[in-house]
Parts: sequence; C-alpha cells; structure tokens
Amino acid sequence: MEHLEEDEVVVLEPVSPTAQYFTSSVLSVSNIGVMELENPLSESQAISLLKTLFLPISLRFSSIVVEINGKKRWKRVEVKLEEHISVPIIPSNLSTESYEKYLDGYISKLALERLSQDKPLWELHILNYPTRNNNAACNLIFKLHHALGDGFSLMSAILSCLRRADNPCLPLTFPSRQRSQQMSDESFLSRTISSVFNTISDIWRSTVGEDDLSPIRSGNGIEFQPITVATMTFSLDQIKSIKSKLGVTVNDVLAGMIFLGTRLYMQEINRSSSKARGTAVVLLNTRMMGKYTSIQEMMKPDSKMPWGNHFTFLHVPIPNLSLPEDHDHDFPADQYSNALDFVWEAQKIITRKRSSLAIYLTCRFLEFLNKFGGHEAAARYIHSTLKNTSMMISNLIGPVEQMALANNPVKGMYFLVFGSPEGLDVTIVSYMGKVRVAFKMEKGLIEPQKFKSCMQNAFEMIRKASDEYPIPTQKNSKTIKHL
Repeated sequence: MEHLEEDEVVVLEPVSPTAQYFTSSVLSVSNIGVMELENPLSESQAISLLKTLFLPISLRFSSIVVEINGKKRWKRVEVKLEEHISVPIIPSNLSTESYEKYLDGYISKLALERLSQDKPLWELHILNYPTRNNNAACNLIFKLHHALGDGFSLMSAILSCLRRADNPCLPLTFPSRQRSQQMSDESFLSRTISSVFNTISDIWRSTVGEDDLSPIRSGNGIEFQPITVATMTFSLDQIKSIKSKLGVTVNDVLAGMIFLGTRLYMQEINRSSSKARGTAVVLLNTRMMGKYTSIQEMMKPDSKMPWGNHFTFLHVPIPNLSLPEDHDHDFPADQYSNALDFVWEAQKIITRKRSSLAIYLTCRFLEFLNKFGGHEAAARYIHSTLKNTSMMISNLIGPVEQMALANNPVKGMYFLVFGSPEGLDVTIVSYMGKVRVAFKMEKGLIEPQKFKSCMQNAFEMIRKASDEYPIPTQKNSKTIKHL
C-alpha cells in the first residue's frame, strides 16, 4: 500500500471503516462470483465489456487504497485491463471431469492469493472449457475485494452489466421477499425483558465463547490455506412449497436444511460431536430491504439502498440433534429428531436475534475500537470473532429470468467468500427457479462428497416431513437443545 503526503495526490473519498477492516494486516476478504456461460468468451470481448460496462459503475473499480497521514483513501489510477484478466490455457482434449477438477483447483488457488494493492482490487478469470454444471462452455470468475462493497453492492454491479436473455428491453424481476405473517401474543413488557436477556446472551456468545473443535472446525484460521469448493442445486419451487406449508420464509427453510445437514455430517464423522457447541455467523444486510436498484440510485448520498458495505453479523447457535434415550449405534439418520424442528428453530432464533440490541451494540463497539485503537484493532476483533465460530452463511437473491452477457446466456451462477478464518462457509443465490448453494471447506478436514450427501439427506428429510405434517400445531418443539 502506498504511503503518501496529503499534497502529493488528488484523492477520492475516504475509505469506509468496514473497508479498512477488510484491507488490514489480519483481514483481506474477497468475493468470488462464478458465472457459467453457454458460449466461450474471448479476452477481447471481455476487455470491451469491462471498459464500457464495468469500469463506469463505480470509481472504486478504477482506484487503489492509499494511506495519507495514517488515514486510508481511494486514489484514482489508470486501469490497465490486460493486467486484470487471466485466461489460463490447458490441453483441449481432456474429459469434462478433468476440466471440472481443474476448475475446482483453480478456484482453490485463487483463495490462496491476496489481491495486489498496487492496482484496483479486482480480477477477471476466463476459463473456456466445458463443465457438467449447467453444460457451461465457459466459467467466468470475478474476484472482487470486499473493500469495494458487500455482496449486495457487487451483485447490483454485475446485474447492471447483464440483460434479459429473452428480451433485453424488459427489466429483470426477482422473487418476492414478503415474509409470512406472524402474530405475537407477547406483551410489550415481556418483549422488552426478552430483548434485554437476548442481548446479554448474544453479546456473551459473540465475544466470550468459542466453539468446540469438531468435524467442521479445526480451530486453525484458514484465511489463505488450501480449501475445497463444492456446489449443490435445489428447486426453488420445492423450497417455496415447504415454506408455504410451514408458514416460514425461504431463508428459514434453507437455514434449517444447512443446520440439519451439518449436524448429520458431524454425527456421521464423530458421534460424540452431536452435542458439540457450534455457531453460525449469518450475514445480515442492514439496508432498507427491497429489490435491487440502479447503480445511479445507490450512489446518491441519501439513497435507502446505498453502495458500500452495509451488513452485520448474527451469531446463531447450530441446533443439536436429538436422540431417543434407547437409541443404538445404527439408529437411522432420518429418525434423529423431527427435521421440521430445525426449520422452526432457525426461524425462531434468527427472528429473535434480528430484534436483539447486540447488533447495534456490536456496531458501536467496532466504532469505539476503530476510534481509539485504529482499524487494525477492529479488524483483529472481527477476525477473532469469525475464527471462534464454526461456519458462516450468506445469501443473495438473483433474477427469475435468464440473463445474458453480450447475448451470451448465463446458465448458472454462484459466489464464495475468501480470506476469512472460519473453516466452513455456505453461500446461497437463487436464479431461474433454482437455488445454488456453494460450500467453501477447509481442505483435509471436511469430506466434500459426504458433506453434500448429508445436506441432500437433510433437504429430503425436511421435504418429506413437510408433506406428512402440512399444518403444524406446535412450532416450538422441545426436542432441540442448545449448549
């Protein structure tokens, strides 16, 4: 990073506190977005698209972070597009399976590398080789530093470069975000007392506690250590069917599936880990939620959907599996407990934590650390918080219709987060009636195929249980306990 005197350069806006945390010595976090294209994309096409569509979106895409008198700012620089594009060349006569292994290895390699601080903080990688995922002919990989913006900002930026494949003149549409109507019979006093208790509990769990070592957590920070990447696809219609029957949200169903699948995997690897303390850090967008808006609207000073990093963390305890007292060693996985309890429990916990004051107090505490200890102190706190947990979950909503990049149809997409210390990340995005779930796993600790199998079993358990019990009479089951 450059260290300059104030009169040496004309600079742009100051780097936001969150962006400073993510460009510190202990944290360098990047988002990876993968678009699976129907046709190959040439380097010359990519350069033209970047110049006309991508760079004009935000001045940050043409800027680097510099330090002036101890404060970080954005500095506009000349962008040499050829330095940001990689087009790896491998033999053209390999099998599709070999190309997929190469793609997995390539993405894993990207996780090990920090973005250069001497040029704008993004890269584009073009892999023009066939893969079985959606029968793609090209995998287009964006690597974007988190200092540029959060997932919502970067998704908005990418969407602004794309058009509807069926009719470019029509706008993209997105699934409804309407939550199920829920009535509370709690009094104001009861809710207030509950909020205070939950706030204390949440602060204690996020600042003092540390998860147990388990089949998904080694306790070693894996910021730039070898990882494994895997993805799965689920039907959005099936998830919505479960949602309607249970009176919950799509996110509740997905969270319940992830928690149940994770516990099934832990149980299969080590039965004693069924009671291990586990926490998921769930990323929460703090904007006034609504549909994606234009980049021009996001850049306005008073925008309700502003560009940048606007999110916080929810610390959600992973529910435990419940076993009958007389169970034996070969007790079937699908009878550990009522699978629907994981969905309802996820809904209850996340709803409670959204109203907890811990979110507000954590933000204020980070501001305090940044003011009196600098961004490095705040970054160390975030790093230790993530390192002490077992997993992170993040999700984005994609369009209903198929998109195209310069008339090249996008057949699928997913995203990942690199550079954070936790050993398991789960990232989710919806697109064209499907939900793509991607897993970033610590290599050598988590077995990808077995983990995916447990996740598939969890989904089937929840789906079948929702068919059998379409109208639940008791949501707050007592079969799930927390440590």
